[in-house]
Amino acid sequence: MRYGYARVSTHGQDLTTQIEQLERENCDEIFSEHYTGTKKDRPKFTELLNKVQEGDIIVVTKLDRFARSTMGALSTIEALNEKNVDLVVIDMGGQKIDTSTPNGELLFTIMSGFAKFERDMIVQRTQEGKAYAKANNPNFKEGRPIKHKKAQRDSAIEYLRQGLSYKEAAEKTGMSKATVYREAAKRGMTKQDMESKGLLK
Repeated sequence: MRYGYARVSTHGQDLTTQIEQLERENCDEIFSEHYTGTKKDRPKFTELLNKVQEGDIIVVTKLDRFARSTMGALSTIEALNEKNVDLVVIDMGGQKIDTSTPNGELLFTIMSGFAKFERDMIVQRTQEGKAYAKANNPNFKEGRPIKHKKAQRDSAIEYLRQGLSYKEAAEKTGMSKATVYREAAKRGMTKQDMESKGLLK
């Protein structure tokens, strides 16, 4: 049997294109679902893995539809190999990969290795950037910046009500102009009100 698997992350996305590609690959049955790739539990994918038997083939349009990570893909493929089930990736870096062929298996392994290497390099660069920031900026704090205190936000709104512009309110409170704008919108100060008072400067 030749099984297709299609997945999109949200219900707002469309599965049609993937399913059409899988149909052109002569899949006998297609499993599809709306499920984010970051979640471990994908019911239809799990059902597919439990259903395949020796000699079957799984077809996906891209590798990220099949696995959440390179290591996850390799681990799943190893499990499929033990069941003598092959994988076809229609488009992997512009190449069609078929693990039932020696060339396809070799190319998949090489490309997966490069993908892992690239991810590791990104992690390394991020860590180096944080280390540099910590060493050169005594005020550096990892994670999201601290939100502005309520007193700051209240002061910004009060300045606006006194007739100061967004830019002036931002400068006086140490907040960005965009942050002042969002705070005003939260408190029901409409864009029309602001324009009429000449605050959008």
